[in-house]
Amino acid sequence: MTRPLIDVHAHFDHDRSGRSGWEAANVRRLEVGERAGITLHVASILGSWGHTSPTYFPSPEDVTYGNAAMRALQRAHPDRIRGYVAVNPNFTRHAVAEIERGLAEGMVGIKLGASRRASDPLLDPIAQLAAERGVPILQHAWQHRRREVPGQEISDALDLAALAARHPRAKFILAHIGGGGDWAHSLRALVGVPNVWVDLSGSGVDRGMLGLCVECVGVRRLLWGTDLTMDTGLAKLEHLGAMGCSEEDVERVRWQNAVEVFGAGVMSHE
Repeated sequence: MTRPLIDVHAHFDHDRSGRSGWEAANVRRLEVGERAGITLHVASILGSWGHTSPTYFPSPEDVTYGNAAMRALQRAHPDRIRGYVAVNPNFTRHAVAEIERGLAEGMVGIKLGASRRASDPLLDPIAQLAAERGVPILQHAWQHRRREVPGQEISDALDLAALAARHPRAKFILAHIGGGGDWAHSLRALVGVPNVWVDLSGSGVDRGMLGLCVECVGVRRLLWGTDLTMDTGLAKLEHLGAMGCSEEDVERVRWQNAVEVFGAGVMSHE
């Protein structure tokens, strides 16, 4: 039996993204994932990736097209890909309709980028729906927000913790703890916030980062992922073992925690 490895933070592309090699890039991700031992990619497509509307403020039309492309990939690779429904919460009714449609067609989670700060009450209908349907929300995050950035409304762990406190039945994933920035700030902000999991993706493998992950949130709230960069993911798994985590703990990070977050159905392609 293949040893499961679930990537909870993956991305794919489509024909309206303005990237000429998009099909080859999608194939490469699956090929590299197979070599790395990834058995399941849980992925999203962010609108048109900025081609016809801003990446972090995508139009409803681009959101709908991107999600349809994500569902097509899921249908084409039912044993290897699951999809997040990406939404722009500034269009609340459209976002809710997209989520309902996506979940009805087998998608397993919700992806929020930087269209609205995580602490904003505008996200409440989405979080409530996520809680009702038992699916997690993957929230794009900076590791400690120190300033505003043009083209996006950035969130950090404190913003996500505020949303999680208002919706204790919902499950949230803080994106790419290894994506750069003050990960120590993020991890300490999540102590005592039991409905937020930490996604290990991102190219950063800073000294002490994984140790503080275990110290602050514990092994049971760590999820393995790669995001756009896949080369450092396996090093993180190796480091967990090197720092003294048991084989059972490493298995939790590899896939068991993801099954708890997404539900056992994430492993089924019936």
